[in-house]
Amino acid sequence: MVYDLLIIGGGPAGVAAGVYAARKKLTAVIVADSFGGQSVVSADIQNWIGVKSISGLEFSSALEGHLRAQEGLEIREGERVASLTELPEGNLSATLSSGATLEAHAVLLATGSVRRRLGVPGEQELDGKGVSYCSICDAPLFKNEPVVVVGGGNSALEAVIDLIPYASSVRLIHRGATLRGDQVTQERIFADAKVSVSYRTEVVSISGTERVETVDIRNSETNETSSLPARGVFVEIGLDPVSDLVRNLVKLDERGSVVTDSKTQRTSHPRIWAAGDVTDGLYRQNNISMGDATKAVLNICEAR
Repeated sequence: MVYDLLIIGGGPAGVAAGVYAARKKLTAVIVADSFGGQSVVSADIQNWIGVKSISGLEFSSALEGHLRAQEGLEIREGERVASLTELPEGNLSATLSSGATLEAHAVLLATGSVRRRLGVPGEQELDGKGVSYCSICDAPLFKNEPVVVVGGGNSALEAVIDLIPYASSVRLIHRGATLRGDQVTQERIFADAKVSVSYRTEVVSISGTERVETVDIRNSETNETSSLPARGVFVEIGLDPVSDLVRNLVKLDERGSVVTDSKTQRTSHPRIWAAGDVTDGLYRQNNISMGDATKAVLNICEAR
């Protein structure tokens, strides 16, 4: 069969698209490795409008439950789209990781983004041996041990907060002169004696035999290097859009984000829309991602 809509991704944008596609009675299929997106690792989400506080796991479960309650929506969980091509008649064909193929009149890309890595010696070798990209997952593993957090935005500040109850000390390494995270969160971390910050500083290497032992840093102003004792390194330096799937089909910006019309979420391809963190939108928020997807599905309906 030829679907009206293929939705790629199981985060907030993909789930919102699935719900609206079902409500609009589109023949739609959603392909996702899992559900919940980046927020599944959050201990406490407090800016999901209408809910005062919800954990990442509860949030993910709520999204999936709402999606599965929709009638007529086909869900392919645990799979991914390996390639996407344009057919001669204009439809799009997706080849899945299982080898199956799906054909659709329209595609909504909601693949989100992935955490950026430092790219320094020792990072890959010690991944899972002290190097971590999920503070809420791994913070309890570092009870009474010194740790380092790398970054200066909200995700880095939240990682510090996750680590304070466990670590003996938390050193925040930031290459800029000032932190970018919310002022309220900054005040919270600065109020704790365990926390210290190194500005205009970068990590140059991570060392250890069986697990992290030291982190070498360099001050960009003085060019001086020093070595910090640390048992954990939490990398929180941003996200990269997962857009390789459409690299040859739509226009991307210099970051690799999918360029969209903010009114409709249409891309440069007449049959591809995009929503959420994979796009060139200014802000990375669950509420915005779901709004993007809603706009996209409504526009897809109008374009039929």
